[in-house]
Amino acid sequence: MANTAPHTQLEQDRLLVIYGEDPREMTLKLLEAAQLEKRIPQGALVGIKPNLVVAKPADTGATTHPEIVAALVEYLQAHGHTNLLILEGAWVGDSTRKAFQLCGYQEISRRYGVPLLDTKGDATTPRSYGGITMEVCQKALEVDYLINLPVLKGHCQTLVTGALKNLKGLISDREKRHFHTLGLHKPIAYLNKILHTDFILGDGICGDLDYEEGGNPVPMHRMFCGLDPVLVDSYIASCMGYQPRSIEYIALAEELGVGRCLAGPGQLVELNRDTSAAKPSPGGKVARLAGYAAPKESCSACYANLIQALARLDQEGLLEKLRDCPVCIGQGYQGQPGRLGVGRCTAAMDASQPGCPPTTMQMLEFLRSQLA
Repeated sequence: MANTAPHTQLEQDRLLVIYGEDPREMTLKLLEAAQLEKRIPQGALVGIKPNLVVAKPADTGATTHPEIVAALVEYLQAHGHTNLLILEGAWVGDSTRKAFQLCGYQEISRRYGVPLLDTKGDATTPRSYGGITMEVCQKALEVDYLINLPVLKGHCQTLVTGALKNLKGLISDREKRHFHTLGLHKPIAYLNKILHTDFILGDGICGDLDYEEGGNPVPMHRMFCGLDPVLVDSYIASCMGYQPRSIEYIALAEELGVGRCLAGPGQLVELNRDTSAAKPSPGGKVARLAGYAAPKESCSACYANLIQALARLDQEGLLEKLRDCPVCIGQGYQGQPGRLGVGRCTAAMDASQPGCPPTTMQMLEFLRSQLA
């Protein structure tokens, strides 16, 4: 079970997690708990790196919610940190300027006086690590304090994407192509030895199920922050039902000393409990997965964890075994008999995974055992 004690001090081996439906309010509460203002030297050039891989709104599951960035900027400026820069480069073939416009970042720039930098047009400087030389954007090297804002979402090649991979927006398009020829994993890990992330503010509001371009968002209704990108990405992987070290670039980054993977739930400090109602997707892959669940007054975090677990069962070819026995979930099942359920609300059922909420990995292992 995650740590819900009032000790919210952010340390290298901890993550702060908050649940809810208001990204602005969640952001401010996280930053206050983390005391971010005290970590940044006065006068420092603070780089803000969202995930704007494509020009699509955040509710598609592809990009960082603009409300999060706006709240971050407000917080920093209120604490005297005014030398700010938002920098990003969309993936090859898409326009960063279009993403800035469509995703609401031009409005943030205008409202708060924070410049936007399209890294596709920035000068580059070669930097090397482990025998690989990379074209790194000059401004990214000049930033004094880098705040990384990844989205909790899937990826078509690396399975998940998070803080480590988000730095790929700080290299040239030519280098992005080069990364793909090298298989992505090794250069992603190596890039994080060249560029240092100082603070991570993770957007887990509604990242995509399995594709970085969005289209099948899973409402996870959570945000999180930390200092270690490996720790953050291992949390992201576990939220999606993957063993963190099975993701090659996470394991390699840990081996290189970039950070350390999540070792246990005691490293997660939850600032609150999720009370928002689950809102099943009306269509797409997520709706298909939802057909194997039987929610009744389910909370969103619990329901989202189940959807991610069902997605992994689908990958493993086990999902069809649940066709005649959908997984019960939600407060409406308290004290009710049944065959199969997850969460403490289903404790009266024949087989139930405890927890409030149980993690994706706990649900996945439980369901695997029931289907064996």
